[in-house]
Amino acid sequence: MTMHPLPPPVAPMSDQVTFHRIELNIVMSLYGRMVAAGEWRDYGLSFLSDVAVFSAFRRAAENPIYKIEKRPKLRLKQGQFSVIGMDGQVLKRGNDLKQVLRVLERKLIRAID
Repeated sequence: MTMHPLPPPVAPMSDQVTFHRIELNIVMSLYGRMVAAGEWRDYGLSFLSDVAVFSAFRRAAENPIYKIEKRPKLRLKQGQFSVIGMDGQVLKRGNDLKQVLRVLERKLIRAID
């Protein structure tokens, strides 16, 4: 009988940055309003060791038009939340997620007018 070594342990989930439930509810509320306005059609979530990313798409086969990032290491510097445009430009940054997302709320108001 041959003994096979055990596979290496999988890294615990706590090593990933994630959106907390309240944060995700805020983001998904904005997403629902943008979908209703016809601006967004799809989204993606990525959870890495240093950043959590919500990506919003106009069409599923495109690059994201906006990314909402959470980087806890920047909490004491520029702020842990940021909204990044399609071209990579940081549109807004801060520690208050609702305040940071207001840059996208303005686009929603224009879309309805």
